[in-house]
Amino acid sequence: MAILKVIEVLANSKDGWEDAAKNAVEQASKTVKNIRSVYIKEQSATVKDGKLTDYRVNVKITFEVS
Repeated sequence: MAILKVIEVLANSKDGWEDAAKNAVEQASKTVKNIRSVYIKEQSATVKDGKLTDYRVNVKITFEVS
């Protein structure tokens, strides 16, 4: 039986939501091992002069505890 743990991570990117999610996983993987999945909980963005300037995601990252 595997034991899984879930953490919530906030991340952002200038390039898009997909890139923000990648940033979340890359940063989490620096200290968390055995990451199995990522769930995009929320997406948001900031707007300046009528254009999207910063993409943000709130993700849940699931990893196996050894």
